[in-house]
Amino acid sequence: MLKTAGIFQTNLYLYSVLSKLPYFNSYKSKIMLVAFLGTHVPLLSLLIYFIVSTSFTIDIKARIIAIALLATLIGTALTLYALHNLLAPVTLTFLAMRHYLSSRQLPSLPTNFTDEAGILMADTSHALKKLDEIIEHIASYDELTGLPNRVLFHDRLQQILAQSQNNQLFAVISLSLDRLKNINNTLGYKIGDLTLRNAAQKLTSCIGQNDVLARLESNKFAIIQTNIKSVDEVRDLGEKIINNLGKSVLINNTEIFSSVSIGISIYPSDRTEVDRLLSNADMAMDRAKKSQNKYQFYSSELNKNLQERLILEKDLHNAIKNGEMLLHYQPQTCLYTGKIIGVEALLRWHSPTHGFVSPAKFIPIAEETGLIISIGEWVLRKACAQNRSWQLAGLPSIKMAVNISSRQFKEQNLVDITERILRETDLEAKYLELEITESLIIENIQQAINTMNQLHEMGITLSLDDFGTGYSSLNYLKRLPIDILKIDRSFVRELTIGSDDAAIVKAIISLAHNLQLRVIAEGVETQAQLEYLQKHGCDEIQGYYISRPIPAEALAKLLNEEKALSCSINNLALVA
Repeated sequence: MLKTAGIFQTNLYLYSVLSKLPYFNSYKSKIMLVAFLGTHVPLLSLLIYFIVSTSFTIDIKARIIAIALLATLIGTALTLYALHNLLAPVTLTFLAMRHYLSSRQLPSLPTNFTDEAGILMADTSHALKKLDEIIEHIASYDELTGLPNRVLFHDRLQQILAQSQNNQLFAVISLSLDRLKNINNTLGYKIGDLTLRNAAQKLTSCIGQNDVLARLESNKFAIIQTNIKSVDEVRDLGEKIINNLGKSVLINNTEIFSSVSIGISIYPSDRTEVDRLLSNADMAMDRAKKSQNKYQFYSSELNKNLQERLILEKDLHNAIKNGEMLLHYQPQTCLYTGKIIGVEALLRWHSPTHGFVSPAKFIPIAEETGLIISIGEWVLRKACAQNRSWQLAGLPSIKMAVNISSRQFKEQNLVDITERILRETDLEAKYLELEITESLIIENIQQAINTMNQLHEMGITLSLDDFGTGYSSLNYLKRLPIDILKIDRSFVRELTIGSDDAAIVKAIISLAHNLQLRVIAEGVETQAQLEYLQKHGCDEIQGYYISRPIPAEALAKLLNEEKALSCSINNLALVA
């Protein structure tokens, strides 16, 4: 006997020898061979004995041999037949296993026998049922939360749709856990997973007994709300979910704040096909994210906007090649000297089909499709070349500020591309400023610091754009190799009307100066805003009060005028 992993196994020597014989591939044929040899060896011995013996006459020998042969053949046939039938449980078990593996259909093996073969069939049947349940669960349920996955959700939605009578109302709700990516990046994926499980538990507590909740992908859930009598019930559920998921939760001694965006489509008013109901809810959810509304119902207007977006995306692919992209430049003015010390390059798209397209429309499309990488490189090259052109024309040397998109910043070759563009345009690095948003940095702080250090070592000025609108963490701010903080226009807008924004702006200026950083405020549109910023030590401003974004020729004219003009900021009046 051989003992392997605590289980006794019969010696397989004879089985191995018989397996090598050319005509005995099946297990049954091996059993038959052994049975045949076992019954015929005694007969052969008897035959040899009678043949060589001289004690019997030939006639007697012949009769005895004939009788013995006939009896042996009959006995052998009966033995082989019995063995054939006794081996049926083994054969049936083997065929059942093969059939399940090839077709995923559960066999119907008998389970009422108690000997070894009967137990083998019963155990095999039980094991295959358990295996099928496990496979079905893996295929239909999310491993992390235990909720139905997209496949099962789609199947349940199809069933509810088929069973719906007299156009009974039900809602398909698409939900996105908005801050999961930031939680993963800042606190780790373990905390992110626990946050997802917590969200799944909260969502389960919100829905009704007959409703269906599923996790479709990373941060996305979906609900089928059944048996509703009015849209108000759906709205109530949406608000309940927002309130529950908006409450902080303590995970591993860390207080986690979540938020959710919800999109809702209603059957039968918002189509009656499974895929369209879910895609309509997705569209509404995307609108909820962008509009800062926590939940949004699908409407035909959303579908119309999607069609327009697809057309814009198609035309955007050829915009640079067709010469439809151009740059405008908005002056940045020093509050101490009143002079233009820099400009921000702002991308514009003049389409022959759509006219002037707002950056708010085409930039998000470029980001999502990846076109922003080639567009961003074109902007950087064009801006550097234009700045060098102004210098060669004898105009005052100024900084050229260029926004770096999230997709660009994540590219491994950003530093190499920037270095090559500076070399090819013959622009000194000190005349280039790259604007980076704080939300971009927080996604991967260490990688961001490494990239920014390389750019800074080249002599490029780095500014943190839209400061105050994201995390504004002092922990990472002191680690970043930046030169300038840009105060977002949202704080400047209500600066002088007694809001909290004035205190925030004052604090940002003080913070920046304590960190030896310069401060520039964007979106300055009134004299009162200018005076407040000047009074509290802001270094630079840009906005419509100074100048709108203007073409390169108009900006060159302003720079030309500055060569012969020096005035205080209070007398500065620049027009587009």
